[in-house]
Amino acid sequence: MSNAKKNIKNIRIDYDKSLIDFNNIIDSPFDFLNDWINDALAIDPDNANAFVLSTVSKSLIPSSRVVLLRGISEKGLVFYTNYNSDKSKDIFENDNVCINFFWPFLEKQVRVQGKISKISSIESDNYFNSRPKSSQLGALASDQSSNVPLDFSFDRKINLLKDKYKESSVDRPKYWGGYIIIPSTFEFWQGRPSRLHDRLCYKLEQNNWVVERKSP
Repeated sequence: MSNAKKNIKNIRIDYDKSLIDFNNIIDSPFDFLNDWINDALAIDPDNANAFVLSTVSKSLIPSSRVVLLRGISEKGLVFYTNYNSDKSKDIFENDNVCINFFWPFLEKQVRVQGKISKISSIESDNYFNSRPKSSQLGALASDQSSNVPLDFSFDRKINLLKDKYKESSVDRPKYWGGYIIIPSTFEFWQGRPSRLHDRLCYKLEQNNWVVERKSP
């Protein structure tokens, strides 16, 4: 067995694939994020919309997990989940969240802080209806974050649901839907040689985005 501790200690990467042009800054952080997501889609389309969502529980315990971005506009960033999940319980207690995109092949990451709230039922219905039927049935099959026996068979449950809905459409369950993150800060990070990384920050002040550069 290899020595993980030794191997991790000796990993060295000198980032040099790109840079942030601080003399030509995009006014809108949403446009900047959209450009970087498009870059990620070109090189790694299967993972370009994945981000880490961090929440804080009622007991002030942080928790993180990977979710998928399903919408981006000047209004905010949208993803979908089970409203009974642990993340949703955290959000109910504390609507402050932080997210992090990381695209290793581009040596880029983006951190976003903001408030989160549910989107409308109509928007959630429209997205749910656009999903493959297998994904719709998956939302019915999973009581997300609940405990199940080690030998529990989701295949059996899915097969029962397939039979039930073989000739009919699947309605969105009320416990499943979307959230929108309304950002207050963005930080764009570009890996650079000698760990002198580029960091560009946008902070919302009186409905205007104030731009700052941070030391690496």
